[in-house]
Amino acid sequence: MTVTLMWEARATEGRGAELLEWARSRTAELAREPLRSELLRAPQDRVLVLTWWEAAYEDELPELPEPEAGLTSRPVHRWRFESLGPADG
Repeated sequence: MTVTLMWEARATEGRGAELLEWARSRTAELAREPLRSELLRAPQDRVLVLTWWEAAYEDELPELPEPEAGLTSRPVHRWRFESLGPADG
């Protein structure tokens, strides 16, 4: 089974580039390497990190921590998804 972890945060105004680099470095420091990882950004200085893992849905997996105080404008959002295969299949 493949599990995808989604981590999303919004930077404090003017700190989007800093949050992006923070997320990039923390992803590289995960306790083990995911099958795949992807870093995305969106308007309003939002940063999204997706990591894919070969694991059961309920398994404990390495996750990005909360950024230090002042770097984000709200708490981090986290979701866990189970892969069901291609949408057209």
